[in-house]
Amino acid sequence: MQQILTFFGPWTWFIIAIALLLLELLVSGVFILWFGIAALAVGIIDLIIPMSWQWEMSIFAVLSIVLVLVARPIIMARITDTSEQPNLNERNRQFIGKRYMLTDPIINGKGTLNISDTLWRITGKDMDANQWVKVTGTDGMTLLVEPDEG
Repeated sequence: MQQILTFFGPWTWFIIAIALLLLELLVSGVFILWFGIAALAVGIIDLIIPMSWQWEMSIFAVLSIVLVLVARPIIMARITDTSEQPNLNERNRQFIGKRYMLTDPIINGKGTLNISDTLWRITGKDMDANQWVKVTGTDGMTLLVEPDEG
């Protein structure tokens, strides 16, 4: 390890950071990013204050843990909370709480519901056609409905 970290001096950490950040582009999940940022920070610190490779590894480990446990949840919460359309990729969740008229009956707890020219599978109490239902949840791509008199 000593030979690897001392071969390019402080620039080794910049090379590691670039490799980790490129790897982040190849995989999903915004996880490797934090290790790349930690490596970049160690490289900057090592340029300012030369350290032994043991200190470099220790700082990298501590920064990685702190960034993953503290910074990641904060940033991920901001990313998901700021979306104008949080259910964009889960179209079926957009129907929760809305009312629709059944065009076909629900038989043995299963049926279909036509919403905006799309036929959705539904589950709920047996009901005749031409009755109002309210979507209360989802189970995969199936909508959960209950009678709605409202």
